[in-house]
Amino acid sequence: MPAFHIAAFVFALSLPSFLVNAQPAPELQERISQAIANAANETSHDYTSFVNVFIGTDNFGDVCPGASVPFGMAKITTDMTGYSPSGYITDATQYIRGLSPLHDSGTGASGDYGNFAVMPLLCPSGFTTCGTSWNNRQRYRKANTDDGSPGYFALTLDNEIKMEATATRRAGLERFTFPTGSKPYFLIDLANDLTQSFAGGEMDIDAEKGRVTIGGWYGSSFGPGSFNYHTFACYDLLNGGNQTLDEYGVWTANNYGLDAKGLHQTHLNLTRSLIGDHYESGALFSFATPTSSTTAPTITLRVGVSFVSAAQACTNAESEVGSRSFDEVWAEAKGLWNEKLGRIEIDVGGTPQNVTEMLYSSLYRANLTPNNATGETQGKYAGTSSYYFDSFYASWDTYRTFYPLMTLTSAAEYAQIVDSYIDGWRKEGWLPETRANNLPGWTQGGSSADNILSHFAVHYHNEASALGIDLDELYSSVLTDGEINPPEWNIYGRQSNVYKQYGYVPYNVLDTSSVGRQTREASRTLEYSFEDFGIRQVAQLLGHADDEEKYTNRSYWYRNVWDSSVESDGFIGFPQKRSPDGSFSFTDPINCSPNDSNTSRPCSLTEDNVNGFYESSAWEYAWFAPHDTAHLIEAMGGNDTFVSRLDHFFDAGYYLAGNEPSFQTPIGYHYANHPTKSVDRVREVVFKNFGITPAGLPGNDDQAAMASLLTFHILGLYPVPSTTQLLILSPFVPTYTIHNPYLGVSTTVTVVGYDPASVAQTIPNGVSAYVESVAINGETLPSRCHFDFYDAFRLGGNITITLTADKAAADNCGDAVPESLSTGGFSGAR
Repeated sequence: MPAFHIAAFVFALSLPSFLVNAQPAPELQERISQAIANAANETSHDYTSFVNVFIGTDNFGDVCPGASVPFGMAKITTDMTGYSPSGYITDATQYIRGLSPLHDSGTGASGDYGNFAVMPLLCPSGFTTCGTSWNNRQRYRKANTDDGSPGYFALTLDNEIKMEATATRRAGLERFTFPTGSKPYFLIDLANDLTQSFAGGEMDIDAEKGRVTIGGWYGSSFGPGSFNYHTFACYDLLNGGNQTLDEYGVWTANNYGLDAKGLHQTHLNLTRSLIGDHYESGALFSFATPTSSTTAPTITLRVGVSFVSAAQACTNAESEVGSRSFDEVWAEAKGLWNEKLGRIEIDVGGTPQNVTEMLYSSLYRANLTPNNATGETQGKYAGTSSYYFDSFYASWDTYRTFYPLMTLTSAAEYAQIVDSYIDGWRKEGWLPETRANNLPGWTQGGSSADNILSHFAVHYHNEASALGIDLDELYSSVLTDGEINPPEWNIYGRQSNVYKQYGYVPYNVLDTSSVGRQTREASRTLEYSFEDFGIRQVAQLLGHADDEEKYTNRSYWYRNVWDSSVESDGFIGFPQKRSPDGSFSFTDPINCSPNDSNTSRPCSLTEDNVNGFYESSAWEYAWFAPHDTAHLIEAMGGNDTFVSRLDHFFDAGYYLAGNEPSFQTPIGYHYANHPTKSVDRVREVVFKNFGITPAGLPGNDDQAAMASLLTFHILGLYPVPSTTQLLILSPFVPTYTIHNPYLGVSTTVTVVGYDPASVAQTIPNGVSAYVESVAINGETLPSRCHFDFYDAFRLGGNITITLTADKAAADNCGDAVPESLSTGGFSGAR
């Protein structure tokens, strides 16, 4: 990733100074700040006005700032040159190539979707002179013009054409304002997408209806290249008869001189080039404007998208947008966003402005994905009666904080996603792990969907049937992941055969019954073990005593890759990969950490990653046993050594804020009975790594994994996945209310002794910031380090967190540290 930063810097040196770091518009932050300031005196809030959609559009955050509704399939934004997986990036050195209706947000692959881009053009010399290929049509944007808010996106090109978009779930409106006196030209792209994966498609122009229908086959952004998905769009050009189509036709182009236009031709039918050539193609058309016009021409296009057919794309546009105006569609989107964002209400007047902006921007991103494509199914899922969501990207990223946040606010939506996961098991045989572009994507840690489903089950088993979830079927699906390995575990399931045989995932093992990339043995063992804990939790819930015992034992298998002889920086004991004969294969714990001197070392999914870990070091994964931290403390030498080692992990620079295995690590001090150190560390983590600028995320948002993590930090909570336990920290806000519309309850958290001066990277001496006591509905809890969802959020009411400046007095959990499996924790389902 650093190479991208360097390349951008070198390129920037040759650009005019006004282009460098010029996005988004300064007025956007001024507008947000003023809205937050005004809200202090208002009784009802427009929460969308607190949201900065551009947070995470720099520093490889890969956030899509485009127009969307909550979990919308349509996400309309620009497609740009350079590394831009979500289509848009703030980097002003990159060009705009079009505005397209399909994107993902917070994914870190080569690019997601970017199909069917529209590019507005100025062609003063007429139809045949329009630049149509990517390289010929691309343009810089005008500095300081990028703007957006939930449900709206805008950007102005350097030729003064303004592009705006708003959206519904599967459709939207795109509005273009041209310079005064100009003739509006447009192209629609058939063959280009962000991954350059076109595998054939068709396009038709109906000049009388003013409609372009289009569909093609494209490749996965994070999965096998042999897989292709089918997608479609329908563009209506006449804006209800208010616009007149003039010239129209088709074009084809490449980078070696091909630039062909066909005026009045209306059909393209192209296949994949087997020799490997990339031909670009699409529609080209213009609109009639009065020759004496002194006003800026404005053109509005309606677009619908579908994964079923072009006809359904047209139906989606007709039913969801119809004849409504741009502002009417935007107002509806804004209303949908306010309903979602308003499920967490804070005291805006008493909260630092940057915290308010970070919180609601995070909640916004936590409702962007996965994409609700219900009714838009293809392949094995065609015609399913279940809900269908695309962009499980990926379960390994999202099970830790994303779905636990949904647990607090969005039970119905969570159930719909769980239904989609279970339907994946019905159709594929195993739960989906990474579904990208409607295709199976790569597994990373194993079958993390087990933890997503188990987390739902332990929280909502009483409501599961009413929410459309059969718990017996849910259990069968997670049990399949634990017991039966698929023939190809690169795309779902686990390598469970050898895992069950050895009690760990062996290095250099003979596997005669399945295929998968034989890497990440140590980290896969750790993740498999926690996935087994998730299965154990469902077995316990449903009364399957034999399975509960079996999977309790397998939950301890993470210990089988712990090598107590390995030393690093004076600390002893680290996870390592292990051979079938039981011997350990040494990996320096520093490898693949931020302190690794070999910056080119393979550390990810590549076949030459020989370190035994996925996107992490042994230093980082050593802390990973969310269900059994008490044993880690013992293995590391006791509380004092554990705390000293944890301090060193952060202070020596091994911690990666943007890496999911480290999400719970800053709160690890709780388990060693030093909760004030967790409070200090979380403050440091937040203000070192998060902010309100486009670079305000520590890398990839990972389908809002970072957004949901930050939300929990601000609320002063942290969820232990697959359990109903929440760890207690010091909130960044003086009071907040969480509304659970499905349960019909609201829970208000009041922070007694809150001091905004504590909301800083380093808490000043003498400032009230540390948890003295916690009470629920007036009853003081025996522990100030944790409580249970069933006690705190299921019935609603009031939680009081009392803070103190007396750090020494607050530096213990009281009656009990958080639970661990090996010390009798999680002994019964609630």
